[in-house]
Amino acid sequence: MAENEKKVILACTVCSNRNYRSDKNTTNQSERLEIRKFCRECGAHTLHRETK
Repeated sequence: MAENEKKVILACTVCSNRNYRSDKNTTNQSERLEIRKFCRECGAHTLHRETK
């Protein structure tokens, strides 16, 4: 892992289930990471956002 990368946890915006982990390059992206991923709780592809 490079010095400008940070590990983040992604949470579903619908049910708030924290079910994904990812890396984020802090030099290229200063705002929160948002990715559409599959949530097992909801049973659908939903928007997942980086948590604090």
